Amino acid sequence: MKYQVMYDNGTRLRVRSGQWAFTKEEGYGLASLLLNQSFIHEVYTSHRNGSITVYYDGDIESKQKIFDILKSITIDDLFEAEATQIQVSKEITNDFYLKLSKMIFNRISYRLFLPMPLRNALTIYHAAKYIWQGLDSLTAFRCDVALLDGAAVAGALLHKQYKPASSMMFLLSISDALEDYTIQKAKSTLKDSLALNIDTVWVVGENGEEKQCPAVDINKGDKIKIHMGDVIPVDGKVIEGDGMVNEASMTGEPLAVHKKPGKTVHAGTVVEEGNIIVEVYSMNKETRLNKIIDLIENSEELKADTQSKAEKLADSIVPYSFLATALTYLITRNPTKALSVLMVDFSCAIKLTTPLSIISAMREASDNRMMVKGGKFLENYANADTIVFDKTGTLTNAAPKVVDVIPMSRRYKRNDILRMAACIEEHFAHSIATAIVKQAKEEGLKHEEDHSEVKYIVAHGIVTEYEGKRAVIGSKHFLFDDEKVKVTKTQEKKIEKNAKEHSVVYLAIDGKLEGIICIDDPVREEAKYVIEELKQLGIENVIMLTGDSESGAKAGAKALGITEYRSQVLPEDKSRIVEELQAEGKTVIMVGDGINDSPALAAADVAVSMKNSSDIAREVADISLLSDDLHDLVTLRKLSVGMLDKINSNYRNIVAVNGSLLVLGVLGVIPPSTSSMIHNFSTMLFGVMSTKSVLKDGEYNSTIEVEASEVA
Repeated sequence: MKYQVMYDNGTRLRVRSGQWAFTKEEGYGLASLLLNQSFIHEVYTSHRNGSITVYYDGDIESKQKIFDILKSITIDDLFEAEATQIQVSKEITNDFYLKLSKMIFNRISYRLFLPMPLRNALTIYHAAKYIWQGLDSLTAFRCDVALLDGAAVAGALLHKQYKPASSMMFLLSISDALEDYTIQKAKSTLKDSLALNIDTVWVVGENGEEKQCPAVDINKGDKIKIHMGDVIPVDGKVIEGDGMVNEASMTGEPLAVHKKPGKTVHAGTVVEEGNIIVEVYSMNKETRLNKIIDLIENSEELKADTQSKAEKLADSIVPYSFLATALTYLITRNPTKALSVLMVDFSCAIKLTTPLSIISAMREASDNRMMVKGGKFLENYANADTIVFDKTGTLTNAAPKVVDVIPMSRRYKRNDILRMAACIEEHFAHSIATAIVKQAKEEGLKHEEDHSEVKYIVAHGIVTEYEGKRAVIGSKHFLFDDEKVKVTKTQEKKIEKNAKEHSVVYLAIDGKLEGIICIDDPVREEAKYVIEELKQLGIENVIMLTGDSESGAKAGAKALGITEYRSQVLPEDKSRIVEELQAEGKTVIMVGDGINDSPALAAADVAVSMKNSSDIAREVADISLLSDDLHDLVTLRKLSVGMLDKINSNYRNIVAVNGSLLVLGVLGVIPPSTSSMIHNFSTMLFGVMSTKSVLKDGEYNSTIEVEASEVA
């Protein structure tokens, strides 16, 4: 491949190979080829001029490798591929800017180079569309914006006001382009959030052996095994195993559904508990999930309520505009004054500025590494008065440490308790299990498989057989309430004495408590300051939910400055608590990261997932934080509130300016042409102001620096 380096700033490299170097689909193939390299992060291609833009690590060695790869590519190496969601999103934005540029260029060119008669003829030609849409509304007895626009354009042409009519149609075309861009961008974001990014699956052979294979090689009729916590990549029927599957991304129901042999499962849902073997019915674009994605055509579901209200408001103003026009003519008998009123269209500015404000806010959120699935979620976040935090992994670093191991009888010593616990817990990847296994490894406590198959019960604990005896490990509620493990008064005193400030994992053998492991999960350094700032920004209620013991929860809440918390909370309790808060009239934000948070995330008014969240948490969440910094919650609040403030400010300004124009037009102070010119100019000005960033430069970083210095 021959190319020329067009730009190189150390981490971003752009080369150009010429207009006919590759097709659009071959460009996607080139991107996927380059993205196979670990040092390359993003690749964008343009078939229009053969441009390839690469974002990479930035070192000289990586750049030289990119050059070597490009030089080695031949025509035979080119292959067609599908665009990634990131590429699709970028193309939507680029196409919008290209369309907008063409509109502006054509308008300027027409005014500079075309003679007046030809310009007027073009104005009449373009006006036909708006007049036809107005007639369509009239024949259907709809008094909406289309009718007002058609009447205003027709009225201007009848009075030979070609320039005002042309300006009005130019603004309306920009508004239409913006609305189309909003819908496409929202759909793209939703598709990206629903898309399954699964590279490999476990295929079960005829002899029962499991083999890891690329997901793209799966065929109908294959049998694949899905383990606990995994996203199901296909539609199919359960033929073996037993599991609880969370279908929130498919049905919206927060509670997991029991799946046994004969039951159907769908791509995009998540196995919360158990392991199942599924016979593949359909995969890739044939799955129900992808059919749902393809059917997402109703943009109303993606719009903020504010945007929907703005459009309804625009329609509701229309009858009053016609009434004001008619009254002006009846009182003055002056068609020019009546036309001045008709040419002032409140709805044009409202319809233009509201989606612009929302698009701008969503872009700003993306710039701050926050993915928002729709404008309505930003609005909900701004209006929320209650925030509910899951403790582990959200308010803490999800890196618990073992601080003490206490035997509860003479049968086993401290090291025996830790060894047994590590032996059982090593089969699971949750943070507390990792802490126990890590501690045993650091102390050199090696173990062998002395237990049978383990069974994990979500948010409770683990059941297995250890050396032929029933062994259970988990929470106090699980052991003492569910498993009816006996505990003596001496043991109770020992627990109370040694476990006041920590979360505790209990180990029982043959129905008797044998040991406790004290776990400490220190809170994030920034968490306390983030909570304080959220309160200052209007969040009245801050609630912490945790499965920890009362003592551990109390210590964590005290360290964070939280007055309301719930301890030993089960997954179904979390969703119930959220629903109770909503029943009290509160608008609830739920912040979580784990599988057991998914019911509460699904129930909340707006759900936020953290960077290292589980697949199911990201699926259910309305907003995903792409960095591991709680300060993003503060940034998001400032951004969402600022978006609503901007929209409300636009409303006030639009009413003030256009109301003044109406009065001046009725009094005959200004003619229709001047009225239209000021109206159009003010609409454009409001549109430009709507694209301004909400967050002030340096405001967020300076806040972090101050708080960091306070911590130090």
